[in-house]
Amino acid sequence: MLLVSCVAAAPLQQHKHARISGDAGGVLDDNPVGKLKVFVYEMPRKYNQMLLSKDSRCLHHMFAAEIFMHQFLLKSEVRTLDPEEADWFYTPVYTTCDLTQQGFPLPFRAPRIMRSAIKYIATTWPYWNRTEGANHFFLTPHDFGACFHYQEERAMERGILPLLRRSTLVQTFGQRNHVCLQDGSITIPPYANPHKMQAHLINPGTPRSIFVYFRGLFYDMGNDPEGGYYARGARASVWENFKDNPLFDISTEHPSTYYEDMQRAIFCLCPLGWAPWSPRLVEAVVFGCIPVIIADDIVLPFADAIPWEQISVFVAERDVPQLDSILTSIPLEDILRKQRLLAGESVKQALLFHQPARPGDAFDQVLNGLARKLPHGKGVFLEPGEKVLDWNAGLESDLKPW
Repeated sequence: MLLVSCVAAAPLQQHKHARISGDAGGVLDDNPVGKLKVFVYEMPRKYNQMLLSKDSRCLHHMFAAEIFMHQFLLKSEVRTLDPEEADWFYTPVYTTCDLTQQGFPLPFRAPRIMRSAIKYIATTWPYWNRTEGANHFFLTPHDFGACFHYQEERAMERGILPLLRRSTLVQTFGQRNHVCLQDGSITIPPYANPHKMQAHLINPGTPRSIFVYFRGLFYDMGNDPEGGYYARGARASVWENFKDNPLFDISTEHPSTYYEDMQRAIFCLCPLGWAPWSPRLVEAVVFGCIPVIIADDIVLPFADAIPWEQISVFVAERDVPQLDSILTSIPLEDILRKQRLLAGESVKQALLFHQPARPGDAFDQVLNGLARKLPHGKGVFLEPGEKVLDWNAGLESDLKPW
């Protein structure tokens, strides 16, 4: 039984996402094999395997896509061993695998690692220099992508690493009109462990008796003691307005039944934190809980293929105080339609980095995104001796050797 109060529908803010034409399921099920060829650079172990062996925690955190993408491409049918026939070049460098004691990527080391890796491929092979990276793609699953910092202000101050300005960035961060998202980037989901979620599946006939569900921080007192900066105040507003509302099951506690509870909920809040994205969005979709996305100008994963406007609810950050009336005003038939779409396998698979890979999963969506950028335009290949990028540009601290 759905605990939904259906009253006259209030007009919801419409969010438009560019999307390729055609049926969503068909697009998500596209097989990328035969549409592109990828050459994987063989890098010294210090750029990947040594970092992983030093700290295996990076196999399990939400930035792990860079590791699994490397493992996938080594076995993929799109891989070519002949760089002269490659459409794309991939550099396996694990910039989120150099961790603090608390398990967070070290922001000052990541750009140095990346610069060092680019210098290595540029001096070892001729392919980078032919385009200065314009036919290269890089996984940059940091909080703010290739700005390589977890605090937005610091990330914006640094900007995208100058040597990556011509490359295609495959990153979790996506926000329109932001210095840390450059044109042509492919926004991907954060890593959420598929096997762990599979182990917590409950009977699909279980009633969804929770109206709104959320577990997570509302304030970050350690990094934002005065409040208002973290999540641009949106999470604080959720707590202050709805902590005593019986329709809202919200708390900072993270129970062992977290995944089971999401499967008993109708709506799962997916507010921004320090960055606009989190694994919570993936978890909500996988468990059939309608995501309530509270993150202005967010660019969602694979937004040109996934019909986010049909499976989610978007609430502007300024409208959080009206969240209860917005959600209770959604007609029951709309809720059921979103739930039916979420029950399909295509969207779920598209958000997961399976090991081993499965048809239509996030790996395939990345490749399809790269394939849709082909053929390369005229400006990709440079004239002999032509230079566009400045190797000395960027913060002085980022120019230090790694």
